[in-house]
Amino acid sequence: MLQFKYMKQYELIIIGGGPAGVAAGVYAARKRVKTLLITVDYGGQSVVSPDVQNWVGIVSLPGPELAKRLEEHVKAYAEDVLECKEGTKVTRVTQRLVANKPGGPLFEVETDKGEVYEAKALIVASGASRRKLKIKGAEEFDNKGIVYCASCDAPLFKDKDVVVIGGGNAGLESAEQLIAYAKSIRILELGPEFRGDRITQKRIFADEKITPITDAETIEVKGDKFVTGLVYKDKKTGKTHELAVQGVFVEIGSVPNTSFVKDLCELNKYGEIIIDHKTARTNIEGIWAAGDATDEPYKQNNISMGDAVKALEDLYIWLQKRK
Repeated sequence: MLQFKYMKQYELIIIGGGPAGVAAGVYAARKRVKTLLITVDYGGQSVVSPDVQNWVGIVSLPGPELAKRLEEHVKAYAEDVLECKEGTKVTRVTQRLVANKPGGPLFEVETDKGEVYEAKALIVASGASRRKLKIKGAEEFDNKGIVYCASCDAPLFKDKDVVVIGGGNAGLESAEQLIAYAKSIRILELGPEFRGDRITQKRIFADEKITPITDAETIEVKGDKFVTGLVYKDKKTGKTHELAVQGVFVEIGSVPNTSFVKDLCELNKYGEIIIDHKTARTNIEGIWAAGDATDEPYKQNNISMGDAVKALEDLYIWLQKRK
């Protein structure tokens, strides 16, 4: 059982080290706000991408390099007003009313290291995690042919037949990475057309290894010790088809990392934090949120950074009024 110990108080705690969290950290430091940034790691979901092409100002950048640059940028400001704590996961946030104390309530942030930090304000930029496949055989063959990271596992499927589930940008990028290894690649999209960028579709669908399939509802993953096949239903005809594959790469979206504030902030049905999109404020006074953890409809790195800066600017004014 963890024994919690209280640490010093901050004006601001930022939760998350992706583009949103780092942007907030840089701006907080520049405004001399006493801040603690807590994160498991840096980079967000783009860290697994081999080639980020929509980071404004840089034509092409590998995901790991992007993560490195984010870390370097925020740590360049990690002096007397900004502290960074990596390898740490926030497990719960609570609000504590302090009698006769100016500035309103304090927030207590608990971590998996058994620590509790206090702050006057929070920016939740905890991002999202990959959504798991939930069909027959998905749990049984997880990590036995079903994988969630092409950049991590593509080399394991050299000269094998594979399928990618998901027709968004992540699915297209996974398929592109697999071209160098797999013998054949089918990409299944649940809807009538692929959702990823048109320029990416044109590029990868031109490769003879790739077969795009739309209106495909994945039903089951089959196998013995490892995956041997995948069954999908054609939504137009109602017929089922079985593909002989040895690998299933899943790219079906993400789940927001918001469980630690579910008893405090208002969430929508998807578990995203509901914010005022003009200020990035949540329903709780003193808490702002930005990035993929929120109900922002456009999940993009550049938008996440902009929303985090917006949150910090509004938060800074809020802090000044309470001094």
